[in-house]
Amino acid sequence: MSSYLDPSHPSRHAPYDDVPQDITAYLRYLETIINRSPRTVNGYYIDLRTFFRFLVQYRGLADRDLPLEQIPIAGLDRDFIRAVTKEEIYEYLYYLSNQRQNQPAARARKLSSIKGFFHYMTAKTGFLPQDPSEDISVPALRKSLPKYLSLEESIDLLKNIQSDFYERDFCIITLFLNCGMRLTELVGINLTDFKDETIRIVGKGDKERLVYLNAACIGALRQYIAERAKMLNLRDKNALFVSRRTGKRLSNRRVEQIVSECLRAAGLDGKGYSPHKLRHTAATLMYRHGNVDMLALKEILGHEHVTTTEIYTHINTEKLQDAVSSSPLARMKFTPPEKPKAVPPEDEPDAPDDTPEKGEKAANAQEK
Repeated sequence: MSSYLDPSHPSRHAPYDDVPQDITAYLRYLETIINRSPRTVNGYYIDLRTFFRFLVQYRGLADRDLPLEQIPIAGLDRDFIRAVTKEEIYEYLYYLSNQRQNQPAARARKLSSIKGFFHYMTAKTGFLPQDPSEDISVPALRKSLPKYLSLEESIDLLKNIQSDFYERDFCIITLFLNCGMRLTELVGINLTDFKDETIRIVGKGDKERLVYLNAACIGALRQYIAERAKMLNLRDKNALFVSRRTGKRLSNRRVEQIVSECLRAAGLDGKGYSPHKLRHTAATLMYRHGNVDMLALKEILGHEHVTTTEIYTHINTEKLQDAVSSSPLARMKFTPPEKPKAVPPEDEPDAPDDTPEKGEKAANAQEK
């Protein structure tokens, strides 16, 4: 069964009927009480489903050669869940690292899903007497700077778009590079989200924010919407970005493909760039070239905490160079000291008398 969201209805997800009832109840709790977005809840669902499929196989209740995706877990009862141990969770993390080659960030996210579920089962509902994941530390994460396109690469990307729907794809790249929105945010934009020169963006946790559109975005939108109006097969009439073939809202995957095709046309493929890297690019260019205040950048990007935004302060190498160059000592040059002028030697004093005779007299005197 597919676990992906319906791109035409981002608030809908596949039914969670292939996992234990306690997991289904937890997912509904996340969505209705904690107000997590359907996409976030779907991620928890996939993580927990994989974990319990692993446990079934690890405990010898399924063939070792059976792919994890084929192991049924809907019938697992609360006794099975209650029997989960800390050691089994460690084995699962080892499996993720060695069998699936999950990086620390992926393992940390999957452990977070497990810890959230068992916290719900113990602290929130009291269904379990103890939490086996309570004392398990999240894998240490190596902080890395975000990958982004340079200003020159960004210009090359915009100048070399090749597409059978040029106006749409140019508009997509323009919004990514100027507004710093996430992939899901761009896909979810509706025509009714625009007002004057702003766009209403629905971010993580269904949090809304207003982002102002610059001249480049407004121009690209006008060109695309004019072409969009000529389509006779529009099915999602309120969706901003639609497929020319089906008239339906573009999916996340299709936008990823469009970005990949545009990068390839600009000679920028193979460098690890993606829609999310275009978001980093927008933030970096605003910070480096626009002197944007950190709190303002936080609001534009939709970050919950300014500490998330502060990563962009570490990539402003030009400002760091300017700061070092502005030191009052920056222009001090090495000047070798002047050598002292030669002074004519004066008459040297008589050297001490080291003759054996005087040496013996001195020794005798010392003995006396």
